[in-house]
Amino acid sequence: MFLFEEGLIPVLLLALWMYCIFDVIATDEGLARNLPKGFWLLIVIFLPDIGSLAWLLLGRPLFAGRRPGDTTRRAPKRVIGPEDRPDFPTRPTREPEDPDPVG
Repeated sequence: MFLFEEGLIPVLLLALWMYCIFDVIATDEGLARNLPKGFWLLIVIFLPDIGSLAWLLLGRPLFAGRRPGDTTRRAPKRVIGPEDRPDFPTRPTREPEDPDPVG
């Protein structure tokens, strides 16, 4: 009960709301997705929880950094498999066959 009325969850929602407001304000006009920056700001201010989530999912620039307004392109994480290693064998190695299997 404490978490929902006056505890951690309202504080986290307030922090999310403020982060999104600062992020919308600091984002360049041309980088906001799906709507103009002014509409995003109105949505985030008047619909705090839903607007904040909508901004993060639908309006924020793709691959943006974690700081508000950071629009430097963050490289997506790439999974490196064993075949990407330089020491990965290109052909299977086989032992030379014994020409005289009997002896």
